[in-house]
Amino acid sequence: MSKSYKELMNDITTFIFDVDGVLTDGTIHVTETGELLRNMNIRDGYAMKAAVENGYQVCIISGGNNDGVRTRLRNLGITDIHLGVHNKVDVYKEYIDIYNISPHQVLYMGDDIPDFWVMQEVGLPTCPQDASPEIKKICKYISHINGGKGSVRDVIEQVMKVQGKWLEHFDAKFD
Repeated sequence: MSKSYKELMNDITTFIFDVDGVLTDGTIHVTETGELLRNMNIRDGYAMKAAVENGYQVCIISGGNNDGVRTRLRNLGITDIHLGVHNKVDVYKEYIDIYNISPHQVLYMGDDIPDFWVMQEVGLPTCPQDASPEIKKICKYISHINGGKGSVRDVIEQVMKVQGKWLEHFDAKFD
């Protein structure tokens, strides 16, 4: 019998996220100078920072390449940021090898076809509510929240709650 997604969350030590469509709503605003602007959710940022502070590995693997995104993620304490990636599976395999992470310890959130192959490698593939049908079909958990609107917060908070770390983190911050 296969485990429920809540049971799989007990083993998660590592979060890997795509950017466009996961940390953003997938919309890109193009300025007159050609700069690409994205919107990110502050609650997703809080949850990623909380995960890092609680000893979880947080990694970003994205095909997009934007210095503003890199700066935002670094400011949250994320050090494993892989932007401009064409083959996400290769980067994923190198990452888990470097940190000696087992695939069943990884939650990956993606939203579209470039995430498909790496999501088949991880223990807990997840996606936002508005992910493509192909991605939804292979996910063990589909957030009830759209990409860029708090779906990252949703999965991090759930994992930390299952592992008894969410309120512990909150209490430690406000003692």
